[in-house]
Amino acid sequence: MIKIGIVGATGYTGVELLRLLAIHPSAEIVVVTSNSEKGKKVTDIFPNMHSHIDLEFDDHQTDKLSSCDVVFFATPHATAMHYVPKLLDHGCRIIDLSADFRLTDPIKWQEWYKEKHTCPELLKEAVYGLPEFNRDKIKNANLVANPGCYPTAISLALLPAIQSGLIETGNIVADAKSGVSGAGRKASLATQYSEVSESFKAYSVSGHRHFPEIVQMLTDTGNKDINLTFVPHLVPMNRGMLATIYVNEIDGKTDINKHYIDYYKNEYFVDVMPERSHPETRTVKGTNYCRIAIHPAGPDNYMTVILSVIDNLGKGAAGQAIQNMNLMFNLDETAGLVSPGLIP
Repeated sequence: MIKIGIVGATGYTGVELLRLLAIHPSAEIVVVTSNSEKGKKVTDIFPNMHSHIDLEFDDHQTDKLSSCDVVFFATPHATAMHYVPKLLDHGCRIIDLSADFRLTDPIKWQEWYKEKHTCPELLKEAVYGLPEFNRDKIKNANLVANPGCYPTAISLALLPAIQSGLIETGNIVADAKSGVSGAGRKASLATQYSEVSESFKAYSVSGHRHFPEIVQMLTDTGNKDINLTFVPHLVPMNRGMLATIYVNEIDGKTDINKHYIDYYKNEYFVDVMPERSHPETRTVKGTNYCRIAIHPAGPDNYMTVILSVIDNLGKGAAGQAIQNMNLMFNLDETAGLVSPGLIP
């Protein structure tokens, strides 16, 4: 069994890790941390874990983490970087669900996250944890930077087209919507139910922190300069994400839908739907799946439209993190992740 530690196990992504790992056939959760709930039993905070986890929360500084085979960080940015070097020295492998190791340039990281990185030497060592792009590197990695939710939905939607040179990269528009859980569990007026219910808004239009991550990923995909307009929106639902992406095909001669089907034919967690389908977030709720649909340019569309849906807590966070763990420990990539979802 893989001995697992979860740092920040009371946030939304931490709770999702608990839920999924508690029934994973090869996982044993041995340490969970929460500075705010230290000393409390997991089942006191999350009764649904009854009969699955019999642990108390430690604080993030606990030495118990050094005995783990892998440690997940489900913490806000600028937290993991203070603990990761020591844990790596103890032989632990790390999967960080925050943004601390996603960008390779420490100057750009500081620009977007307004803090100086404490271990910039690890940024080049970290492997970006998008399995459909970096599977072989993930298998041998000691430090995996789990992608953000918006970058996952958008990158999977664009990866086949950019890598094969099917679209222009100088004018990509990504219009994306996320459920409220994407903002985290910390109390905030802007994400209280009465504030978001019956409302719909764009946010961070002038620059979302996922923007440089998306551009970095897409640039690595095709080794081409990327000109991206990215606008995120907040939708009054708990979980789920829909990205609507507008692109110009270079010649229009390739059957782009067939190309996507062929590209992802061996990817268990990516479902390319029939051409001109309309994927819904409810069909991926509680799963690690991404569903993609292509609407080629034609008489009704000036640009080709690519739709991509994921669960922001699943494929956009905890599910993908476990997919990465499975790869790192030579397990079946789908282990613990084949749930049909939470419909309705």
